[in-house]
Amino acid sequence: MRIAYVDCFSGASGDMILASAIAAGADVERLRRDLAGLGVPGFRIEATRVCKQGFAATQLDVVVDPAVEKPHRHLKHILQIIQGGALPEQVRRRAEAIFKRLAEAEAKVHGTTVEKVHFHEVGAIDSIVDIVGACLVLDQLGVEQVHVSPIPTGSGTIACSHGRMPVPAPATVELLKGVPLAACDEIGELTTPTGAAILTTLAHAYGPMPAMTVGQIGVGAGRREGQTRPNILRLILGESAETPGGEEADEILVLETNLDDVTAETIGYVCERLLAAGAMDVFTSPITMKKNRPATLLTVLASSDLRSVVENILFSETTTFGVRVHPVRRSKLSRSITTVETEFGPIPVKVGRRSGRVVRVSPEYEDCRAAAERLGRSLMEVMEAARRAWK
Repeated sequence: MRIAYVDCFSGASGDMILASAIAAGADVERLRRDLAGLGVPGFRIEATRVCKQGFAATQLDVVVDPAVEKPHRHLKHILQIIQGGALPEQVRRRAEAIFKRLAEAEAKVHGTTVEKVHFHEVGAIDSIVDIVGACLVLDQLGVEQVHVSPIPTGSGTIACSHGRMPVPAPATVELLKGVPLAACDEIGELTTPTGAAILTTLAHAYGPMPAMTVGQIGVGAGRREGQTRPNILRLILGESAETPGGEEADEILVLETNLDDVTAETIGYVCERLLAAGAMDVFTSPITMKKNRPATLLTVLASSDLRSVVENILFSETTTFGVRVHPVRRSKLSRSITTVETEFGPIPVKVGRRSGRVVRVSPEYEDCRAAAERLGRSLMEVMEAARRAWK
């Protein structure tokens, strides 16, 4: 399994996360093309090499044309931008979840509703680029799980549009509820609301680096100059550790509940929320309960650290009075992503291995579909071309 460990010992912001992924090998030209598909005019991104207190890093700048209109956006406007872009399904789902989480935090601290939240700061072009861009580069790098170190927030105060506020800012601390924080006496805002929203939405677990074989390492730089530590963030990519026999295995949780008085719309919404929260899979099965009532069995596959998150969603969004939970052992193919060149353009291919031997080669569906629609060719033709190119 492809893991990204976010080592945010000096905090996190959207541009630092995005810059670290570019430094770890994400294709910045491909990122530019994908972001152009959002239809948001008047900006360009520039990635430059810098030095922060003796450490080489990549810094990302979103340069906005001052002549371009900068409308104040509400959540619905941002979701329309995301839904209108030619984004892979997982990227779209992750980006929507991050913005919804950010809107919920802003609404709570300002005593308003999600619909009325005015994204005067986080709805700006650079935040849209940071959030959608972070989802794009993680998808590009084939990341299946994100693990995050304890997060430092900084100290002191910061000036914002509402006046001078303590660090962490109200929206940031709301986003970090339930998340392990790291002690830090650095003066200033180390973790921004955008950075907190990205990490807390995508994180599968928090803590030290998991058992993994390290591959690429990317270092992203922030704009501030640290006083007690360099203002950088490390993104460490690798494969989860294999068992002695060369086969991957882990333990996950199966959480399930029977629902006989919930609408289909509600079940669909709950499934979307569970997937956005990091569940590995969510599925439903038709069942018959007592008194011959037709019902739905809702099943969730998730890592053990997500148990409370999944249970909170099930209890708050459905009518259930109980959730059954049991651990299961899972054997897996070792997976990696390789991009191959085809007559239809570059296509990512997922390669599955068992004991070092390739047993599965699967072109990424969303990329194949986009190429087929763009060129007017059949999906099967594009997928077969990707398989041939890999061989």
